[in-house]
Amino acid sequence: MPTLILVRHGRSTANTEGILAGWTPGVGLDERGAAQAAALPGRLAAVPLAEVVTSPLQRCRETLQPLLDARPGLTAHTDERIGECHYGDWSGRKLAELKDEPLMEVVQAHPAAAAFPGGESLRAMQTRAAEAVREWNARVERDHGPDAVYLMCSHGDIIKSLVADALGLHLDLFQRISVEPCSITAIRYTRLRPFLVRLGDTGDFASLVPREETPGDEAAVGGGAGAP
Repeated sequence: MPTLILVRHGRSTANTEGILAGWTPGVGLDERGAAQAAALPGRLAAVPLAEVVTSPLQRCRETLQPLLDARPGLTAHTDERIGECHYGDWSGRKLAELKDEPLMEVVQAHPAAAAFPGGESLRAMQTRAAEAVREWNARVERDHGPDAVYLMCSHGDIIKSLVADALGLHLDLFQRISVEPCSITAIRYTRLRPFLVRLGDTGDFASLVPREETPGDEAAVGGGAGAP
């Protein structure tokens, strides 16, 4: 079965402003995110890509544009199932405000039970994304063969949930996974099991440098802004 490369979109204006964007329209890449996207074709230059699939949201489409420009033969297919979690009434709000919401504790400690008011549950988000991957695996294998490699550009919580699915982890453990903006995660699927072969690879170790302000113990809902 194929190998799937998961790319989280580059850093967005919502990431830098500390806003939970969700499906809020008009959220694009900031200056650093645009630079991350521009570097993506070089990072993937040696990898033949059979297909490219993207979330419909602007920040993902902007992330992929340099790659598509560099490979005129590729067309991006849009799949809403790998779009961001529907955060409902939380969309567009500051993450600093949401910290005090009682639901945030559930999102952190028991995400399988978390459902966003006016939105969807994290369980539903994982289910639709995993179904999309399984359908695209079959399609890519049918059209390009079992050794094909294809790419999906998606969002932090989606990618974390797909990694958990591939590793057989309960969704309650997915907050232990971290994927930075424009990071590359790769999963090789086989008949018996998936193999996680890359996780959150940015080629940049800046996020490992100790910071003046120590990161907290909570996972960044939506994925976080990455290294400063």
